[in-house]
Amino acid sequence: MLGTFLIGLREGLEAALIVGILIAYVRKIGRDDVVPRIWAGVAIAVALSLGLGALLTFGTYGLTFEAQEIIGGTLSIVAVGLVTWMIFWMARTARGLKGELEQQVDSRLDGPGWGLVAVGFLAVAREGLETALFLWSAVRSTDDTPLAWVGAVLGLATAVAIGWLIYRGIVRINLGTFFTWTGALLIVVAAGVLAYGVHDLQEAGVLPGPWTQGESAWAFRLSDTIDPSGLPAALLKGTVGFSPDMTKLELAVWATYLAVVGFAYARVVRRPTPTRPVTTEGTPA
Repeated sequence: MLGTFLIGLREGLEAALIVGILIAYVRKIGRDDVVPRIWAGVAIAVALSLGLGALLTFGTYGLTFEAQEIIGGTLSIVAVGLVTWMIFWMARTARGLKGELEQQVDSRLDGPGWGLVAVGFLAVAREGLETALFLWSAVRSTDDTPLAWVGAVLGLATAVAIGWLIYRGIVRINLGTFFTWTGALLIVVAAGVLAYGVHDLQEAGVLPGPWTQGESAWAFRLSDTIDPSGLPAALLKGTVGFSPDMTKLELAVWATYLAVVGFAYARVVRRPTPTRPVTTEGTPA
């Protein structure tokens, strides 16, 4: 639940902030009349994201077990790739996001401003589709599906509420710090989703594992000591990706992703912000 709550909160707040920036800007320049067009684009993006979620959830019914595991494992790996790209993209471009969105609005604001439907759609669709795919993968990797979906809904609802409060000026938070820390936590969650995707492909026989190589493929089996359906196991699996029974390949993939991506992310967020050159008179060049 904690993992899906974090995904919903982080991704939902990004989308909410983007919508808030777009609406605040068009109102600032006196074009309140185009606000409904932005909301139209947002509504289309949300509907598309929900449609993808429904397709992923119900579209695999009737397939063989192996086919379901191949699809699930492959999409989990794709989701991790997209979310990893998004985390680094946000870390590098968050400071210039407002200006970039305003430029897009300016380029599509001629006449009645119907081009803003596309701006609202594209701004939210990317976040929505990534969120739908990653949430679906994260929910599959947990043992308590209903609770995981509750966490996702609570995270999204919290994100919308925070986004509205920020837009109204009621709440002020350091967004740079927020996205830095949630990005780091999402990397941990993504490592678990990636390991579970590998587990699916092992069960389907696509990758070598216990189902094709025997007992020697296990890294450890602790299900006799730690109840897989118990609260501690559920919390660990939903956050850091730990499962009482893990194969050597799962563990290797989990540790490698966490080490490589975590190190690269730490370098990006610690990189100093570029400063403008200063003239001899002490004023910006």
